[in-house]
Parts: sequence; structure tokens; C-alpha cells
Amino acid sequence: MPINDISALAALRTRMQWHQERQRVLAENISNSDTPNFKPRDLVEPKFDARGGNASGGAALAMVHTTSGQNIAGSGPASQFDQNRHAGFQTRPAGNAVNLEDQMLKVSANQMDYAAATSLYSRSLRLLKMAVGKA
Repeated sequence: MPINDISALAALRTRMQWHQERQRVLAENISNSDTPNFKPRDLVEPKFDARGGNASGGAALAMVHTTSGQNIAGSGPASQFDQNRHAGFQTRPAGNAVNLEDQMLKVSANQMDYAAATSLYSRSLRLLKMAVGKA
């Protein structure tokens, strides 16, 4: 049985990829904090079933549109954007809705969640090696 077929490890890999892509999106939000009319974006969190597989049933995560007018190219976690619903009350006169404090909190939470997922993944691999007798 290949390691790629173990659903718990596949779920952890998907989760780590999602955190990597979310970090990129949050960094874009921060870098555009002075861009007029820029609206911050975030990724929709992937959902997993009880066995660790995709709740959508497919091998890849499905694209999610949060509004009917979105035209998002690509597939997988990179295209699962969610507009920041609470940003409207902090929109500046130039139309920019990025709240740096909020974005930095999201970045640090994302970093901690990524560290937890990578720790679980590496420990799971060590347990498998030990069970096979290669550790």
C-alpha cells in the first residue's frame, strides 16, 4: 500500500497545501494595504469527512464561489476565495478595506496551524517507519 493511499496523511497534505496558499493570499492582502479599492481575500477552509477524506467526495477540492459575479481561474485550494465579510465597516476613503491588525492575526494563526499539521504529518511518518521496522 503506497503512503499516498493513507487517507489521514492525504488529509494532512491537503491541509498543509491549503495553509501554504492561504499564507500567500494573506501576504497579498498585507502588501496591498495601500492600494485604492482593494478588498482583502481569504480562502475557504477545506472540509473533511470522518475518515479524513474530502467531504465533497472528489479527489480534489471543488471550487467555491462566494458571490455569483466571481470569475476565478484555476482549481483546488488556490481558487477557493472568500471575500472578507467584515471589512466593509473599515473601508477607508480610498476604498481600501484591509485591516492590518486583522490580517496579521490571521497570518500568525495560519502559521501555528501549519506548524501543527506538519508536526502531525512528520510524527505519523515516523510511526509508520517504526511499524515497518526502519526506524
